[in-house]
Amino acid sequence: MTDTAIVRRSGTAIWRQIEDSLAEEILAGQLAGRLPNETGLAERFGVNRHTVRQAVKALAERGLVEVLHGKGTFVREDLIDYQVGRRSRLAHSVAGQQRVDRSRILHSADTVARAEVQALLALPAGAAVLRIDSLDLVDADERVIGVCTQYFPLPRFAGLAAAYAELGQTHLALARFGVARFERKLSRITARLPSRETAQQLRQPASQPVLYLETVYVDEAGLPIEYGISRFAGRRCSWWWNPGSEV
Repeated sequence: MTDTAIVRRSGTAIWRQIEDSLAEEILAGQLAGRLPNETGLAERFGVNRHTVRQAVKALAERGLVEVLHGKGTFVREDLIDYQVGRRSRLAHSVAGQQRVDRSRILHSADTVARAEVQALLALPAGAAVLRIDSLDLVDADERVIGVCTQYFPLPRFAGLAAAYAELGQTHLALARFGVARFERKLSRITARLPSRETAQQLRQPASQPVLYLETVYVDEAGLPIEYGISRFAGRRCSWWWNPGSEV
C-alpha cells in the first residue's frame, strides 16, 4: 500500500486510512504480536512518522493495541471490536469478524419492573417485564465475552425467551415478534468493578473493571422494546461509536 493509493480515498485523512487498514488486519488475525516500529510503518505506507504516530494512537484509543514504553506497541490478544451503532448489536460486530456468536440463557422470568426500568421503557408503575439473564459466547470454544441482563415489555414479548433460547441471538428472536428493524435510543458506557459472580463468569479478577454498557432500543414506531445491561471483559473488548452501523 502506498501513499498514492491512500490519497485516492478523498475526504478521509491519511492517518485515518492507515488506522483502518491496520485495524482490519488486526481483527482478521493477519497482524499480531509486536507492530513494526514507526519507521517500518512509515516506509510501508509511504508517509512520514508523524502520520503513522497518529494512526497508532487512534488504534490504542480503540483498545486494539497497547503501547509498552521501552518495549514497543503490541496487538491486544483475544479482542472483540464492538461497534456501537444506532442499529448494531454485539452479534453484528462479531459476525463481521467471522466468529461464531450466540447467547446462552441462564434464567428468565416475568417480573414487576423496578422504577428505573419502568422509566427507560416508558412503562406505567407496576408494569410487568420479561427479564432474561444470559451469557454472550464467541468462537467455537464458546468463550464468555459478556454477561447480560435484558428487560422486555409485557405482554408484547410474552414467550420471547423460548425463541431467544432456540435462536441464540436477541435480534433474531425479536424478528419473530414482528420487530424487523430497531434503533438504539440510549447508550451509557462506563467502567465498573464486577460482582464476584460476574468476574467468575468472565474468568477475570473481581478487581479488574468491566465495560458496563446500558442500552435502550426502540422499534420503527419509536416504542421502547428493550433495556439491556451488558458487562464485557474489558481486556478482551474494545468499543467505538459508528453512527452509520446498521443491521
